[in-house]
This record gives sequence, structure tokens and C-alpha cells, in this order.
Amino acid sequence: MNSIIGTYECKLDAKGRLMIPVALKKQLSASLQDGFVLKRSVFQPCLELYPMSEWNLMMNKINKLNRFVKKNNDFIRRFTAGVKIVEVDDLGRLLVPKDLVGFANLSKDIVLSSAVNIVEVWDKDAYEKSISGEDVDFADLAEDVMGNINDDGDGIS
Repeated sequence: MNSIIGTYECKLDAKGRLMIPVALKKQLSASLQDGFVLKRSVFQPCLELYPMSEWNLMMNKINKLNRFVKKNNDFIRRFTAGVKIVEVDDLGRLLVPKDLVGFANLSKDIVLSSAVNIVEVWDKDAYEKSISGEDVDFADLAEDVMGNINDDGDGIS
């Protein structure tokens, strides 16, 4: 799958449904038939929406872990906690299960944010706080993460 691009604001209705914005739905069109996996994020108070093809790639990596190593077993249990298969209905809506709404503290206003090959689902206020930069110096983070990478020789990391 190609990288997903964009950040989209939308509403969560009283039943926990959100309308996938048209621009995002077009990018996900190849995945609509196969469905998606929705799960808790490991590092943030948000959800992660995996196209099924991306989820299968992730599971291929996880299935290589030795389950007789306690850390591996603990990781697998926590990584897959609350995992749900979800589909986009004919009207373009996705139902977020109540337990996952609770985990991410989703209110009416939410943000769908691309994260390379998945989409993060955030409560709008939590998303704004996470990107505000109050707790992280983004310039230092960018240098630490990307500063020594130059695989293509094009001068762009």
C-alpha cells in the first residue's frame, strides 16, 4: 500500500460511528473490500486503523516471535488487546466499538491522522495537545531520528 496522506477532522455520532472523509476514503479504496483492524495504540492515547493488508504484514512479523519467551508473549497479549475487525458501511461510516471509544477517550470531535501506512484516530483535544510540542523539542527529535539517514544519496533523509 502507498503512504496515506492527510489529517482530517470529523464527528463521532452517539452510536460511535464516524464518516470517513471523501479524500481519505479515496486513498483507502483498495482496502474497503478487505476491511480494517482497529486497535489501541501502543504509545499514545489514540486508536490505530490498519488496512487488512497492513495488519497481515504486521502479524507476519509478530508470528515470528517465540511465544516461549515471556516478554514476547506479554508483548503479543498487550499489542493485540482490544483488536477489532471493522468495516466501512455503504454510507462510508466506520463503527468504533465502545471499549475502544473509552480507551481513546473519544468525544464528538475527532481527528483522523495519517501515520505512513495506517490512520490514527484521536480525540481532537488530545491530538492538538500531542502535536503542540510542549513536551518534545521536534527539531531535536527530527535530528535524532532522521539526522543520520541518507540512503538515497540525494541529500534528503
